[in-house]
Amino acid sequence: MDSVLLTDELVLLAYDDDGANRLGRPHLDYGLAGAVLLELALASRVEVTDKHLVVTDPAATGVPLLDDALAVLAAAGRPRKPKNWIGKLAKGLPERVLDGLVDTGVLRRESDKVLLVFPRTRYPSPTGAQPAVETEARERMAAALTGNGPVDARTAALLTLTRAVGLDRKLFRELPKDRVKARMDEIAAGDWASAAAKKAIDEMQAALMVATTAAIVTTTVS
Repeated sequence: MDSVLLTDELVLLAYDDDGANRLGRPHLDYGLAGAVLLELALASRVEVTDKHLVVTDPAATGVPLLDDALAVLAAAGRPRKPKNWIGKLAKGLPERVLDGLVDTGVLRRESDKVLLVFPRTRYPSPTGAQPAVETEARERMAAALTGNGPVDARTAALLTLTRAVGLDRKLFRELPKDRVKARMDEIAAGDWASAAAKKAIDEMQAALMVATTAAIVTTTVS
């Protein structure tokens, strides 16, 4: 397994320099659930068959966050569509990923109260500088969007993930909008992963878009 998970990268990209979540919730929650499923697809543990998510290899990956999710998927009585797993796997994920980043010193936790009343928790960098993991992720994605060549599977998956939750519009404001959209479409259609992983990732992107759109509609109506 890669030492840096898509979940870590997504959280770092979602939080601004002041340690505030600019993606919002439940978008971050759903995005992290999608990231877990993407990791399992890239690790050849799951695939999509007849639009249903199927565990193809229940062997542990060695990463507790992923293995816990894999156990839940494997224990399911019947195969379900990716969209049916997003909400279930999302529960508690942001806190778990943030705790891990705090424990490893990538972020620090700051708790205070707004107007001395409303509790607030932020997760800024301990040094005040952008974490190296985030910098590397941003550079990989920017290079993929401004280039024309093939893109590695993990970078393509991260780009797909940020697009699905609407984070791409916040990350790439300095790049021409039309160029970003065209390149994103090109990468999405590219041959950058195995056929099984690619199919699973396509289905998960669609599932995330459905989940986040539903969240926006619910928030607007309420």
